[in-house]
Amino acid sequence: MKFVKHVVVPVVSVLLLVAMFRPVCMEDGVCDYLKLWIIVGIPFGIHRMFFWMIPRGYDLGGTLGIWTLNFLIGGVIGGVVVIWRLAVAVWYILKMAVTGTAWTVRKLSGVS
Repeated sequence: MKFVKHVVVPVVSVLLLVAMFRPVCMEDGVCDYLKLWIIVGIPFGIHRMFFWMIPRGYDLGGTLGIWTLNFLIGGVIGGVVVIWRLAVAVWYILKMAVTGTAWTVRKLSGVS
């Protein structure tokens, strides 16, 4: 169950988001990876924002600008979280490989 939580869910969700938003970030046949990183980070970071700017007393342009800034900040925070979650997934896989190899060597050598 820990494997699913630490490895499968983050990797599958990032791959799904990248597959979904990569065509949006293509310009002249080249992917803008900064834009892709921010867009993929929005679901991971928008709920981790501690400070939301609430637009009050603005016209439509000001309100949309503040909401866009909120999503950009959430995307940057989420982009860092995505990198961290993928690093944890790699670390967890390496840790499992090392402990699995040690367990196999112990079983094959007959040491309890």
